[in-house]
Amino acid sequence: MKDKSKFIECLPCMGRMGGVILLGSCAFNAAHAQRWNIVYIMSDDHSYQAISAYGHPLSRQAPTPNLDRLAERGMLFRRAYVENSLSTPSRACLMTGMYSHQSGQRTLDCPIDENAPFVSEYLRQAGYQTAMIGKWHMLCEPKGFDEYHILPGQGDYYNPRFRSKETGGKYVEEKGYATNLITDHAIQFLEERDRTKPFALFVHHKAPHRNWMPPLDMLDLYEDVEFPLPETFGDDYATRGRAAHEQQMSIEKDMEMCYDLKVTQIRPGMGYTHERNGDGFRHQLSRMSPEQREKWEAAYNPRNEAMLAQHLTGGELLRWKYQRYIHDYMRVIHSIDIQVGRLLDYLEQNGLMDNTMVVYTSDQGFYMGEHGWFDKRFMYEESFRTPLLVCAPGMKGGQKSDALVQNIDFAPTFLDIADAVQPQQMVGTSLLPVMSRGGKSPKGWRRYLYYHYYDCPAEHNVMRHDGVSDGRYKLLHFYGKEGSYDEFYDLKEDPNELNNAISEKKYARHLERLQNQLNTFRREQKVDEW
Repeated sequence: MKDKSKFIECLPCMGRMGGVILLGSCAFNAAHAQRWNIVYIMSDDHSYQAISAYGHPLSRQAPTPNLDRLAERGMLFRRAYVENSLSTPSRACLMTGMYSHQSGQRTLDCPIDENAPFVSEYLRQAGYQTAMIGKWHMLCEPKGFDEYHILPGQGDYYNPRFRSKETGGKYVEEKGYATNLITDHAIQFLEERDRTKPFALFVHHKAPHRNWMPPLDMLDLYEDVEFPLPETFGDDYATRGRAAHEQQMSIEKDMEMCYDLKVTQIRPGMGYTHERNGDGFRHQLSRMSPEQREKWEAAYNPRNEAMLAQHLTGGELLRWKYQRYIHDYMRVIHSIDIQVGRLLDYLEQNGLMDNTMVVYTSDQGFYMGEHGWFDKRFMYEESFRTPLLVCAPGMKGGQKSDALVQNIDFAPTFLDIADAVQPQQMVGTSLLPVMSRGGKSPKGWRRYLYYHYYDCPAEHNVMRHDGVSDGRYKLLHFYGKEGSYDEFYDLKEDPNELNNAISEKKYARHLERLQNQLNTFRREQKVDEW
């Protein structure tokens, strides 16, 4: 695409052919032809509820002004979703533009198909300088990147290890906090980049992944704030099947006092459950320098002792758990917001926003106590839906889109920007036509989303399931050795997905329509239950 700074101005003369957006002559300037740079920022487990631009009550008490900057100068997508709400498969969707069963990356432990096309490879072929900074978390080498600086697996919040081409494949510890260090390395790439080429910079944060360890300068943040309990906090799953009843992601039953909530003073006889990951948290503390640990314990130890002295049980203990969880999570979100602001400031101060597209998203959504849960994995809205903020040169600010978009669309979008041909294996669709129409769905845009979760048996014990959604109605099919069953929801009448309406006659027509669409997806995309 030539001279994308004219992108919005030239909408009437825009057409589409193949995987490439074509602009009319009003946008063509042979003397100053250029392609946009790409900055793609992805956090891990960042719920849309925790970005104040989305207007959720939770975020009103903990605003995210820097992330909101992207919405103010670009577009907020209100119906952005993932294909598989799990970190590694979701990242594969980003890199390949393919569904999980097509790339082979179905679970945390499945290796990706080595022949799967990576968007980074095609961007580099198109003349882009490419870089991957932060959390890679895939079972393969970072293909198609001129530079990378990546964490091992989940990585650590404090004094994390990174490897790069310069370290010869070895992980080397760096002093500091992961979110800050990842931003440091992203800015270093921008400083040292080849200025004769456009660039595609992928910045992947570890935060706010479990166990939500805030930076030292934010340990007291929000301590005087009481966050509101979600409306569905006490959900009893009365109309849902066994998956909702048998999950192991309950704040009450499965959130750990030591590992998740940082209470290291638990002793025998206190009545709290066995801490499976307690040693894991103590190992994280041991990675801190003496100075870091002193500040950490000065903040948490008095609070923990005060809580233990109250001998909390039942509902009081549950509410304390929720508040500690949300306080830590939102502190970590604040650290992300600060570092995103730092990166945006660099782009602005160096004149790069005029020819750079900036994307912020997460690898999936996350439960902020809804249904009494933390984590993700389900096709229910809180984990299925992900935040997506995009700003691009010439774009009118403050726009909102209700188009159905998915993480398989990112790779085709970037190739569209690069004037690169989309390989046939990529099944996603470029978002540029949506952006060019002020967020409205163009003619022929998708009417349905397909979802598939495979990782069972595994941590959190969520049954395998697939399903389709048209934005209002949703059909889920749970399956496995435990048996199979279906759930159906009307998101307009039941936005919290409390009433499984699978047997209600008034929905028979919509149920049949979604079932036919689910069958079509499975047949055309050659889906197996695996």
